[in-house]
Amino acid sequence: MLSNAAVVESLRWRKIPVLDEGFVCLVDAMGDDAAIVQAARVSYGAGTKQVSDDRTLIRYLMRHDHTTPFEMCEVKLLVRVPMDCWRQWIRHRMASVNEYSTRYSVAIDAAHRTGPDQWRKQAASNRQGSEGTVDPEIGRRLSQAETELHAHARDVYRQRLDAGIAREQARKDLPLSTYTEAYWKIDLHNLLHFLQLRMDEHAQWEIRQYASV
Repeated sequence: MLSNAAVVESLRWRKIPVLDEGFVCLVDAMGDDAAIVQAARVSYGAGTKQVSDDRTLIRYLMRHDHTTPFEMCEVKLLVRVPMDCWRQWIRHRMASVNEYSTRYSVAIDAAHRTGPDQWRKQAASNRQGSEGTVDPEIGRRLSQAETELHAHARDVYRQRLDAGIAREQARKDLPLSTYTEAYWKIDLHNLLHFLQLRMDEHAQWEIRQYASV
């Protein structure tokens, strides 16, 4: 069996594909089972004496929502995400974020493309949700229009840059499907909360793909 350190090392800087052009990449990780157990035994003292096995103690902590010890562990990820999906992602404010700046650098030349069979209908009972997909022929037309929109928006953006327009202004009409990249550092407690919410069936399909990685 690989040690925790060996598992982390095997995953470090490995880009796991998500959607068509996105990815999730582990940059670094701090702490392991021992760090959680060490914090728990300090915090809860005599309450942990009945549980001598580390893994049993961790399960006990999770089962009883004693989650503070999990904050002793952190992960740092590099992610590439469509901007509309990123808007939801950064609502989880218990993380440190450093995002790619289109004010200082040219925007990433990639946008999330929706397949003809991926256009979802608005849910009748949930203003934030979707249900089912549109007719295949409608989906085909929508995908073609999206491709043309992406190409036109990128062409206009390049024209502005070539004309010497400042990057901070040239970017203003780029679509929300444009990919951004960011370093995202979060402790294990808040990561588990993020995953609980974003893997739920009511979360948007695109962000569920990232959470499921």
